Amino acid sequence: MSRKKLIKQLKEKNPELNQYELDSVINIFTESVSNALEKGNNVEIRGLGRWYGKKLKENYNARNPNTNELIYKPERVKIRFRASKNLKKIINE
Repeated sequence: MSRKKLIKQLKEKNPELNQYELDSVINIFTESVSNALEKGNNVEIRGLGRWYGKKLKENYNARNPNTNELIYKPERVKIRFRASKNLKKIINE
């Protein structure tokens, strides 16, 4: 689902809110989630799922497949999402 489709669905369910207010709500939500993950915190929304960061170790022996050249990959954090049981149940029905 794209951002525009999400705003359109929210507008249909909440006609008293204008598009700017809905866009602002989505911006605040995404900024809050990204700020929490940046600080190293987990974000959990009951009934939807959980976002968390997973540390990946540094890698000295990585290779570029095109040039076969050795490259160094520093330690980094990968953002993961785990769906809740309710969401999995809804999707798999």
